[in-house]
Parts: sequence; C-alpha cells; structure tokens
Amino acid sequence: MLTLLVLWLPLAAPIYLLVNDTNLVSIVTMVVLYTEFLILLRLWGKYVYNQPQILQHYGLELTRHNGVELLRGLAVGVISVLILFGLQGILGWLVWQQPEVFLVKLILEGLVVGLGVGFAEELLFRGWLLDELQRDYSKTVASWVDAMTFAVLHFIKPLEAIIHTLPQFPALVILGLAQVWSKRWRRGRLGFPIGYHAGLIWGYYIINVGNLIRYTKKVPEWITGIDRNPLAGVMGILFLSAIALSVRRFLKTEQSSSKNHS
Repeated sequence: MLTLLVLWLPLAAPIYLLVNDTNLVSIVTMVVLYTEFLILLRLWGKYVYNQPQILQHYGLELTRHNGVELLRGLAVGVISVLILFGLQGILGWLVWQQPEVFLVKLILEGLVVGLGVGFAEELLFRGWLLDELQRDYSKTVASWVDAMTFAVLHFIKPLEAIIHTLPQFPALVILGLAQVWSKRWRRGRLGFPIGYHAGLIWGYYIINVGNLIRYTKKVPEWITGIDRNPLAGVMGILFLSAIALSVRRFLKTEQSSSKNHS
C-alpha cells in the first residue's frame, strides 16, 4: 500500500494543482490510483506468491458462471432496494414522485456507477484484503477484520462529516460480512458480490439522484435513514441483516452438503 501511494503521488499532485474541477480531479486521480493498484496486484501475485494469475485466485474469473452470478447479484441488489422503499411507501412513510431527469439516462448512469464502484471495492476488500487476511488468520477473524476495515475506510473524510455519517457504520459492517459470506457461498468467485454491491448502488442512485421519493416525516429519520440515506436508518440495517443472514444460511447449507458428499 505504501508503494502504491509513493507511485501515485507524483501523478496525482499535478492533477490537484492544475485542474480546478473537483469532481474531475476526484475521478481522474481515483482511476490512476486503481490502475496502479491492478498493476501492483499482478506483480504482487507473480513475485511474492508465485501466482501469475492472482486476479483469478481472488475470484475475478472471466467465465460464463461468474457472469451469470454477477447478473443475479445485480438483480438481488436492485430488488432489495425497491422492496425497502416500496414497503416504506406502503406504510405511508414516503410518497413516490415523477423523476426530475430523463429516466433512461438515469438508469444507465446508475448502472455504470454501480458496476464501477462494485468492481473496485469488491476486488479490493473481498479480493486482495480478504485473501491476505485468510493467509494468516482464521476465517472468522478474517471476515470481521475485512468487514470492519471496509466500514472504517468509508469514513476517510473531515471530522464533521465523519460524525454526521457515523450512523451508517453498523450497516457497512453488516454489508461487509454479507459480501464475505456471499463470496464463500459462491466458492470464492467475485461475480455475485460485485453484482450485489453494484445493484444496491444502482437502485439507490436511481431513486436518490432522480429524486423519486419524498418522505412524509410520519416516523423519525433514524428509522427511514438520516439524510435520506437508508444505511443510516433502522429499516436499512434490518434489510441488510436479513439478506446477510440468508446468505450465511446458504453458505452453511453449501458447506454441510460438501461435507456429506465427501
């Protein structure tokens, strides 16, 4: 990670100094950083672990099976978001509104953003980091450290913003655990975790950026989500917990089945 930082700074510094558009700066510097990360991963696998196909070892397989699982995860993620907001609408906690932007454009943008973030974060946390942890620690320790690290690193921001968004920390830990379990359930493949992560982002992007809902304030924000963020509310935590426990049950069933066959 230190090597990655040392290589990235000389490229990122001129961009920060010369470009005034903060959004463009953020996008370009992150793309450069992640490209360097991918290159270093391949070198790391080849020269440290003698594994020239380290990305496949992490679960990034270019196979039909992995592709189908990615689509399934994408569907589960989007449907989960729609069920969450749909239930709140039925309960009268929110009302649906007409989109403020062209819906097809919004859907396509959300899909691109979701897949990009899902791929980047899952390869980092459930690929490289989880593999490093599992080499030295038990699966339980590796799972919790991976999930906690995933949650903590979402709070690299100013102190005021950290305090303001702190309520979403439990949900991020639960999501991290669910992603670890889903990868093990799918026998080490990253297709489903990437798809599920992308689906959650995709569904929320469409609703949030399109301003498709308006809360009626019949219940407090801490139930529906502080600042319209479902991860920072009881409902979001309950839904993620239900999905995480379901994945864990599937994993246990898969493990029991494997033991019986062996």
